[in-house]
Amino acid sequence: MTEPNESKNQKPSSRLSGYARYSGIAFQMIAIIGLGSYGGMKLDEKWPNKYSLYTIICSLLSVAIATYFVIKQANSISKDK
Repeated sequence: MTEPNESKNQKPSSRLSGYARYSGIAFQMIAIIGLGSYGGMKLDEKWPNKYSLYTIICSLLSVAIATYFVIKQANSISKDK
């Protein structure tokens, strides 16, 4: 006999839990990048420069930090399953 698909055997609550986890990760990533960019803008207002260097550096740094957290959480989720 053939085994039924795993996706058909999953309870709706477990699928919703997965969606909640991944949407939570997305909101966390948005918050980290937003705060980093905002902080860079505030630094540029306090110490103005020609190229808005603080905004660029803080934005790129916040993207790197958000990416690190996403990878870390995705690894922990995959280990749980």
